Amino acid sequence: MSNFVTAADGTQIYFKDWGPKSAQPVVFHHGWPLSSDDWDTQMLYFLAKGYRVVAHDRRGHGRSEQVSEGHNIDTYATDAHAVAEYLDLKNAIHIGHSTGGGEVARYVARYGGNGRVAKAILVSAITPIMLKTEAFPGGLPIEVFDGLRAQTAASRTQFFKELPIPFYGFNREGVAPIDAVIDNWWRQGMMGSAKAHYEGIKAFSETDLSEDLKAIDVPVLILHGDDDQIVPYKAAALEAIKLVKNGTLKIYPGLSHGMLTINADLLNADMLAFIEA
Repeated sequence: MSNFVTAADGTQIYFKDWGPKSAQPVVFHHGWPLSSDDWDTQMLYFLAKGYRVVAHDRRGHGRSEQVSEGHNIDTYATDAHAVAEYLDLKNAIHIGHSTGGGEVARYVARYGGNGRVAKAILVSAITPIMLKTEAFPGGLPIEVFDGLRAQTAASRTQFFKELPIPFYGFNREGVAPIDAVIDNWWRQGMMGSAKAHYEGIKAFSETDLSEDLKAIDVPVLILHGDDDQIVPYKAAALEAIKLVKNGTLKIYPGLSHGMLTINADLLNADMLAFIEA
């Protein structure tokens, strides 16, 4: 069996599928501009706990096809649905980090019926919307995202060396940068398409996921660090929890946007407890 599925528009989407096919699936949705490799620690952890673990590379990211079109949350969710349909995943737990959290919200809202989804976990997620709007005045101004676009276009290679520093909180006093973590972030980013990354900034910043959050009828766990320098928690987690029907919120003091990597032991245990509750 190939490790690629053909999406609705013909795009080839790469995925990993490890563990017993009879086990409950845990499905991982990565952040911008990374790949399914960002979930290695979680995939091995949940695999060891007896779960089937699945992750895919978003279109234009990682090993998926570098197509010109479809770099928006709607298409990301449709691609995730193609993977779930192809693997016939039922009663799955969907976990999304950052942009992947937005992808999970739309996927679960649109395709989570018929027993496909059991629970959802949003980690450092972009929900409900990152951009400052009249409805969400605590969001970030458009100039922040214009700056990300300018740096991606001018020197993506250099930008992807610099962005992991605040991403993982390595710019905080007393926190030593971990070279291997920065290198792995850069490696994953540079595997992807510059066009997908450039257009993905609009997708993760301007997409309003409020109605998606309201539509989710399975239990949702929302996890966020209060020192997240990429997706500030007050405009994200604290707003998202107001919109879901059956939500649990946990804010981690002092933790970064990249806490899934830096604080994996803590996060993994908390996610497992929610899944098994």
